[in-house]
Amino acid sequence: MVLENKKKIVVVGSSNTDMVIKAGRLPVPGETVIGGQFMMNPGGKGANQAVAIARMGGQVTFVTKTGNDLFGRQSMELYNSENINTEYVFSDPDHPSGVALISVDAYGENCILVAPGANSALTVQDIEKARPELESAGIVLMQLEIPMETVEYAAEIAAEKGVKVALNPAPAQTLSNELLNRLYIITPNKNEAEILSGVKVTDWESARRAADRISEKGVEIVVITLGGLGALVKEGSHYHRVEAEKVDAVDTTAAGDTFCGTLCVGLSEGRSIVEAVQLACKAAAITVTRMGAQAALPYRHELH
Repeated sequence: MVLENKKKIVVVGSSNTDMVIKAGRLPVPGETVIGGQFMMNPGGKGANQAVAIARMGGQVTFVTKTGNDLFGRQSMELYNSENINTEYVFSDPDHPSGVALISVDAYGENCILVAPGANSALTVQDIEKARPELESAGIVLMQLEIPMETVEYAAEIAAEKGVKVALNPAPAQTLSNELLNRLYIITPNKNEAEILSGVKVTDWESARRAADRISEKGVEIVVITLGGLGALVKEGSHYHRVEAEKVDAVDTTAAGDTFCGTLCVGLSEGRSIVEAVQLACKAAAITVTRMGAQAALPYRHELH
């Protein structure tokens, strides 16, 4: 018999090493821009979200796949140091660990190129090995940097046991109605919401229309993140605006991941969706004031 733990969050997703260059502006095709700082950071949406959960005081298991290489070993050391359960971090003998090349301009906007490596080999068979962990969780959180069939299979396993499935639909792509129907919560940004709804999101009102379209497909709670504005929450027939904290952004990398991880921690603690989103907005606001992905993720004590 699988014992349920409503506080436990299982993240199924990607693990990357981010190579970041910060320059005055992003290059256009064919152009070389002489930049400034270079940093190498652990990243990947799945890993960022798992670390965000751990730093917010959540109980988290990470299901991912790395290469049998230096990057993979460094990632494993880091996850263990963050108190993440790494029992289901699989090592792939045939693929290298995932790598992302990130350019960041003077305004904090970024441009990212990803070589997924072992992330693209996280299979349904791997998820099957982690089945007891998924079935006993309170929340399963996923993104889209791993194969879609893996995401769909994990959602099916969790939903069948009544586990809440949260999806951060990034990078943006279309989703099957079967997957959407299994979701408890979805957290698209403006671009992702547009792809899912067909509505161009520019303000609160258009976000509301997009949320309506997405919720019609069976998702219980839709949270559309609107950058500096904040987030629009649609819960059943109720709408809530959660304003963003006003800060000077230097790097938006991993802000969305901080938001998603913190949101799930809030829900795991029994907070309402609005309270959880307020907590998530506070954490994301801290993240954008710092450079890097996991290096920028705040700890719980930093939230006031």
